Amino acid sequence: MRAVITVIGKDKVGIIAKVSALLSENGINILDISQTIMQDMFTMIMLVDMQEKKVSDISDGIKKIEKDMELSIHIQNEDIFNLMHRV
Repeated sequence: MRAVITVIGKDKVGIIAKVSALLSENGINILDISQTIMQDMFTMIMLVDMQEKKVSDISDGIKKIEKDMELSIHIQNEDIFNLMHRV
């Protein structure tokens, strides 16, 4: 399964490192990544290949990063994301 991960929060050192480390530890490959800083707000969208993993496999890690770094992180199946954002 491919999934879309969005990350939003106040810019600080280590956001990309922590998120990508969690994915790497779980064998999840980053297929595409876009990130930008708008004033002091960090935004990132990642397309990842979950392979045999489920969102529940990394949900505790995501919650920890959200809490530790005061971020909002969402992950959803690519097909659902595309249907929700169709123009």
